[in-house]
Amino acid sequence: MIRVRFACSPAGHLSIAAARVALLNLLLARRHGGDFLLRFDDVDTEHSRPEYAEAIPHDLHWLGLAPDAVLRQSERGTLYAEAAERLKRAGRLYPCFESEEELRAKRDFRLKRGQPAVYDRAMLRLTEAQRTAAEAGGKRPHWRFRLSDTAMQWHDAVLGRRSVKLQSVSDPIVLRADGTPTRVFSSVIDDLDLAISHVIRGDQHATSAAVQLDMVAALGGDPGRITFAHIPALTDDGSSRWSRRVAGRSVRSLRGDGIEPAALVACLARLGTRLPLEALPLDILAQEFELSGLSPQAVPFAAADLLALNRAVLGRLDYPAVADRLPRGATEAFWLAVRGSLDLLNEARGWWDVVAGTIVPPVIEGGREILTAALRLLPPEPWSGTVCSDWLGSLAEALGRDAGELTLPLRLALTGEEGGPDLDRLLPLIGRTRAANRLQIAAA
Repeated sequence: MIRVRFACSPAGHLSIAAARVALLNLLLARRHGGDFLLRFDDVDTEHSRPEYAEAIPHDLHWLGLAPDAVLRQSERGTLYAEAAERLKRAGRLYPCFESEEELRAKRDFRLKRGQPAVYDRAMLRLTEAQRTAAEAGGKRPHWRFRLSDTAMQWHDAVLGRRSVKLQSVSDPIVLRADGTPTRVFSSVIDDLDLAISHVIRGDQHATSAAVQLDMVAALGGDPGRITFAHIPALTDDGSSRWSRRVAGRSVRSLRGDGIEPAALVACLARLGTRLPLEALPLDILAQEFELSGLSPQAVPFAAADLLALNRAVLGRLDYPAVADRLPRGATEAFWLAVRGSLDLLNEARGWWDVVAGTIVPPVIEGGREILTAALRLLPPEPWSGTVCSDWLGSLAEALGRDAGELTLPLRLALTGEEGGPDLDRLLPLIGRTRAANRLQIAAA
């Protein structure tokens, strides 16, 4: 049974990088008919915020990544306390009374001597009398997990064969002085309790996998039953200002820009794979998903790819799907005219100004003869769907020039843009009065 979880701290909005991790978890679950769980790591009440705990599921649903269940670590404290007591009885947890300042001084001392900044296990030599005296003086210990004196080896589904000598890693703090569990500890207990089969997450957690596997064994679990897959970070490809900041942005901000969920999902699903970028439905993306097909290298997030996918998605959307997000008064005819020319939905605002508002076209150098003739030959309304093609034909014949030479000056005069929607669709929406006024201004 495939069972995965997307673990997140409700300390901010869902980022693009986090959304990718959530998506890859869901794709694996859907590919194999398994479960996709959302887990809030919200024990740290200082940083967790209820507004983000509400916003994150909303963003996941917008992307089509609805979890099969939602869990909150803040509601599972009894489970963590019981596991901690078991490890204390087994001699795998030990109390520590050093302050943060003392630990920092130890770390700095070791670094100055060219030694690794590994905790020295000084508190293992603490006597019962010393502990009693410390607690009598008002100190409360934090608790560390004593790692095995072995090398932990495992196969990462993305990074490949991994090996970590646990002697080179500090014994992790698993309980804070106030008794709350740290994330590394509570995650292991949850993964065992929920029978998680695969842990798919960012590669910043790759080293902690060795620690967690050792904890799994100490708690009586089978480390071989959990498959880790660590996903390299997204990087900006630097192709544009928008691109240079998009990888670190939130899903919510891209939604505000006019990115469609299907485009973002398709882009994130195919990043770091050899599969072509296509705006495919989620079920098709799941059928084609393989953890082994993900690159172990950092993946550049190309804004151009996302925009191309978004343009493809927008070009297929019917009017009812976007009507409530278009400018007030925008009609179905308008949407059908512009939808194939938009990278972002909010660009529709500019085109609505072109057809229904007031724009000031540029003065076109050397275009006076063309625009004056175009104004003279501008046909009376009503206009058919071929009005611009017919008009261009008459203008080309009158001037003895190729129609292709005349398109750009007319487009600039009528829309203020060098490219855009087909003018046969756009011109009837602009109407004769606006068209004539803009031709006069541009020809001045």
